[in-house]
Amino acid sequence: MPKIIAASWQDSLRAFLRPQIITILFLGFSAGIPLLLIFSSLSLWLVEAGIQRSTVTYFSWAALGYSFKFLWAPLIDRLPLPFLTRTLGRRRAWLLVSQCLVFSAIALMAFIDPSQGEHELLIMAFAAILLGFSSATQDIVIDAYRIESAEPSMQALMSSTYIAGYRLGMLASGAGALVLASILGSVKGSYSFEAWHWTYLAMACLMLVGMVTTLVIPEPERSKLDISRHTTQQYLKFLALFVLCVIIFIGTMVLLSNPVHSAKLALAAYLSLPVSSFILETLRLLLSFVVVNGAIYILALFKFVEKELIFESYIDPVKDFFTRYGKVIAIVLLIFIGFYRVSDIVLGVIANVFFQEIGFTKTQIATVVKTFGLFMTIFGGFLGGILAVRYGVMKVLFLGAFLTIATNLLFMLLASAGNNIVLLYLVISADNLSAGLASAAFVAFLSNLTNISFTAVQYAIFSSLMTLMPKLIGGYSGSIVENIGYSNFFLVASLMGVPVLFLLLYLNRYLQFKDN
Repeated sequence: MPKIIAASWQDSLRAFLRPQIITILFLGFSAGIPLLLIFSSLSLWLVEAGIQRSTVTYFSWAALGYSFKFLWAPLIDRLPLPFLTRTLGRRRAWLLVSQCLVFSAIALMAFIDPSQGEHELLIMAFAAILLGFSSATQDIVIDAYRIESAEPSMQALMSSTYIAGYRLGMLASGAGALVLASILGSVKGSYSFEAWHWTYLAMACLMLVGMVTTLVIPEPERSKLDISRHTTQQYLKFLALFVLCVIIFIGTMVLLSNPVHSAKLALAAYLSLPVSSFILETLRLLLSFVVVNGAIYILALFKFVEKELIFESYIDPVKDFFTRYGKVIAIVLLIFIGFYRVSDIVLGVIANVFFQEIGFTKTQIATVVKTFGLFMTIFGGFLGGILAVRYGVMKVLFLGAFLTIATNLLFMLLASAGNNIVLLYLVISADNLSAGLASAAFVAFLSNLTNISFTAVQYAIFSSLMTLMPKLIGGYSGSIVENIGYSNFFLVASLMGVPVLFLLLYLNRYLQFKDN
């Protein structure tokens, strides 16, 4: 990884005015809108609609599309879109399509009332999954655009600006959605579907910011290389293979549902139900992937899809990463990526529900957690970016990991104190500052790990690993809290980040050696 050193603090600050960095601010805003419409805002909507807390946290799995986006990143990287690719370019074409899908998914959610029964709740789950899929697709393209539109020395500042835009988008869909729903008449104990209906329609309209940005920005020079070395028929077969694999994956998950459910009940006699559920659901997921891989092998054997296209899309990016870093270091890097944000994300899944249950109103949550917390995160992001530029990414990564563990422990203090607005400000200040600092350094770290020849796929793999395990664990956060209570849950969530410090110390020796 190359070292990034700025000439002065003034040079670092002036660099934020570059056109590429301003562009990524607006794209970051577009990327930040969908996330809380799946997580916290949707959680509060469902709670107000009378849905059980354990069911509400399961909806966080709708965002697993972010964790599996590496599976369709090769399609985004390789598959040209009729008319749009020729008109807008490879990145902008897919960016516009994904933004239109995000808009449609949010609008669909606006017309569903989850309080009307299981049928509507099922449709809401489908809409949330569609939003997660389309938003993850948008992220794939934005990440590739960000890395390709600026040189490596600018990636720390690009990541800081991206996080600022992302958090502004989260402010709109987090605090903005909560305040708007409250103004329109939906509060705890007095649910109003109309309020949430118009709130989600307003959130859908905010996606116009990203769509307009996509239409006016230039295509990155490094994305203009001709990659269409295969025929249209081969690309269509590749797309058909992907769709078929999705069907096989879903079918396998459904077929394994009853056996896994029975095994959960049997294993629960020896382990707690959340632990047995996590183990068996993980095994079901892995087995489904094994079946899909077998199907791909058989179809490639019968030449349904060109082996060369499969290797170019899936194998070569992975092979390149292992070749550049060696097997041992590559595996350690992947483990580190998978667990760096585990403490933060697992806690964040249930944070809004926790704040409401200890007595804070939606307006207080919107003001302190979403609005004030946002500016602390943005400040932390800019601070992390500038520090990474001047002192190196690895040092800021370690600082961010340590601060995340320490600040998450403060939630235990809040759980004991209850409804204390001053303490809430203190906890949110520390937590969001450290989260912004760590995130900026981590995005820059991942960007510098990426080979420009495989931008979309490699970064999608890294960012997918970054959220996969935390979100799998986070889906059980409601059940874990019901079993051990909030204070013990926050302690466990913080301790999850401790192994990351040791992984960083090990990697730092290697990466410093590589730099010299």
